[in-house]
Amino acid sequence: MTTAAPTPATLTGVPALAPLLARGALLSPLKRPRPDADFPRTRLVLPGLRVDLARLAAYERVCGFATGADALPVTYPHVLGFPMAMRLMSGRGFPLPLLGLVHTSIGITRRAAMPATAGYELTVYVEGLAPHRRGTEATVVTEVRAGADLVWESRSTYLARHRTTTRPPAGEPPSGEREPLPVHAEWRLAGDIGRRYGTASGDRNPIHLHPLTARLFGFPRAIAHGMWTVARCLAEHGTPDAAAVRAEFRAPVLLPGTVAYGAGDGRFELRGGDGGRRLHLSGEIGPYPAS
Repeated sequence: MTTAAPTPATLTGVPALAPLLARGALLSPLKRPRPDADFPRTRLVLPGLRVDLARLAAYERVCGFATGADALPVTYPHVLGFPMAMRLMSGRGFPLPLLGLVHTSIGITRRAAMPATAGYELTVYVEGLAPHRRGTEATVVTEVRAGADLVWESRSTYLARHRTTTRPPAGEPPSGEREPLPVHAEWRLAGDIGRRYGTASGDRNPIHLHPLTARLFGFPRAIAHGMWTVARCLAEHGTPDAAAVRAEFRAPVLLPGTVAYGAGDGRFELRGGDGGRRLHLSGEIGPYPAS
């Protein structure tokens, strides 16, 4: 993977998402993705961030977390850093087109409980690009500090599909090859879950909002946000204050629909419900540091 040497740029507020998404859409046809392309070396820093408690409560409700707890859900810092990531990925210097970009995985490390009423400093930067068997993948890092202490960090990978000669690693198992985990719950998802999560998170990508806008991008119906599926699973599973989470997005969840949540031995997954075996999401969770 190409490594970046980010230079700091301090922000005075959270970027507005709507114009960034529009800019990224307009610039997408001009992008020519490749793994050896240059990418932004800027480290965006936002000091003095305070959490909007009403918006947090809306997020907790739509994802299934208990409301009113003082600690932030383990996935919520991703929501806080998402506008900064979009500022980087929607710009001219980012080589992958925002339209059609697929969130393929996320790894989260939370070192301690994070009070909802505390102040934080967010940092977001592009770590690098790498070849993928289906195109080019970018890694975006988000860090959250309380004072001088790094309390939360994530690495998200985003895939731009294009023709490539890259082959999958030898011995890589096909998606969904593992036997399903024991099912603990089955959820019937309403058609508006994408709109509800989009309102709470700010991520109003049209593929998640309505069947008509989703069809413009090749989906028969709207699909659930990948980060909603992770959050919903972790809300069901529970996480220790200091935790390491890894999740891979395997296949979209069509809305409305039914999914089955399975868990066991530190792993969790989401598969098609009503007896379906299609794997939508797979992940694992454990204490930090690992015992």
